[in-house]
Amino acid sequence: MSFSPYDAESAAAVLTSARLAPAQRPLDLPEFLRPSDEAQAYAVQDIVVQSRGVVAGWKVGAASPEAEPARSALTADSVHVGEFVALNAAAFHVIGVEAELAYEIVADLPPREQPYSEAEVLDAVGSVRVAIEVCDTRYAQWGQQDALSRLADQANHGALIIGSGRQDFRQVAPLEQPVSISVNGRVAVAHEAGGNSAGHPFRLLVWLANVGARSLGGLKAGQWVTTGSCTGSEFVQPGARVVADFPGVGRAEISVS
Repeated sequence: MSFSPYDAESAAAVLTSARLAPAQRPLDLPEFLRPSDEAQAYAVQDIVVQSRGVVAGWKVGAASPEAEPARSALTADSVHVGEFVALNAAAFHVIGVEAELAYEIVADLPPREQPYSEAEVLDAVGSVRVAIEVCDTRYAQWGQQDALSRLADQANHGALIIGSGRQDFRQVAPLEQPVSISVNGRVAVAHEAGGNSAGHPFRLLVWLANVGARSLGGLKAGQWVTTGSCTGSEFVQPGARVVADFPGVGRAEISVS
């Protein structure tokens, strides 16, 4: 019995069309185009990213400190650097905000046969910054698809805002770091320490350098890597003003109107 190869190009075209023409958002990918494993989901994601523009960053996370991480490449049109950024609410279908720690890549880590050590990966990092990720979807409804369809859709990425931070990133203890996210002046979520389900972000950086980023040429100087939510997702309405604060590290602020 012969099987047709998975058509990642057609699946990616559905997602690209939904982004460019939001009125045509599907509830999910057509059943025959839904990825059946992570390799297929990443193949779709990579095509979506390559058609969208230059890779300016990555998001990486995991369900637990022991779980295999997952990633998405982020293109320059959705990555914004600045302690305060104004976003157009009309650009988003839903607006979910998360407070995260992002790391600046200052040296290339191209794919190679020998895995990079943690020390080599950290030597390619220049700073840690406070970030807000805006979560969004190209589908008609949030969260109604299976996990692989969402992974194909850039893992629910909408925008990444890189705020202020510190160059001495090794001195920041992410598992002990307080964090809060405020919406319109009200603290929505606060943790005295940690909050990231993936555990320490350094393991995510190493995985990304050795595994996750290989298909798109590895990590490159000038890219940003955001390492998962420390607050969960808070869904806000147009007109919201959101502040992510990691005391002693930095802050990021957005308005969405």
